[in-house]
Amino acid sequence: MSSTLTEATDPYCLREGESAALLHGHPWHRFVVLGDSVAEGMCEPVDGYPDVQWADRIAAELSAVRPGLAYLNLGRRGLRAQQVRAGQLDRALAFSPDLALVACGGNDAFRTAFDPDAVDTELTAIVGALRDAGADVITVGMFDVSHSPAVPAALRPGLNTRMRLLSSRTGRLADRLGALHVHLTDHPAGSDPSMYSSDGRHGSARSDAIAAAETIRRLGAHLATRLPHHPNP
Repeated sequence: MSSTLTEATDPYCLREGESAALLHGHPWHRFVVLGDSVAEGMCEPVDGYPDVQWADRIAAELSAVRPGLAYLNLGRRGLRAQQVRAGQLDRALAFSPDLALVACGGNDAFRTAFDPDAVDTELTAIVGALRDAGADVITVGMFDVSHSPAVPAALRPGLNTRMRLLSSRTGRLADRLGALHVHLTDHPAGSDPSMYSSDGRHGSARSDAIAAAETIRRLGAHLATRLPHHPNP
């Protein structure tokens, strides 16, 4: 990837006016984010990309279309899925959201003793409760961090398998519960070293920009099915 690439020239990032067209007429007033460091925002700076994490980017784009949007980010680094449910779900429901983003399970998948059934149970409880409360819910299949140069080569195959299992199962869970799934695991930029932070666990400002773009595009596709006169970008 060229070192001169910036968000304005990155083929995977939002183009000028794209977000406004995709989100035109959106119905959401209250946006909550639950999860681990992916939700909290741990992006490492990259030249040419604003140092703004993806949930904040999404909130800003939603607010640009609907000023006054209420936004609460409960994400906190280091949490496993069970801890997200136990520590954040009640607070999220008390916020009365009509849109929620759930990003967790990655810390579970980093462990060789990853239990996908246990994570499924926790995610089902989180997403199901938010859906029952009337919120549209976004889930995410995260970028495959096994591509990070900071991950030791010997650990990459196992991490790749676990990250892909988490992603595929989260996608199926989202379909089952009527959530919107953003699949980043097979994104064409996913193997580029510029997508990952130097710690081998998190993304960069570029990955957050791309994740925000893909999330907004997913929201736009959803709106296109709900709003008969929703314009094309």
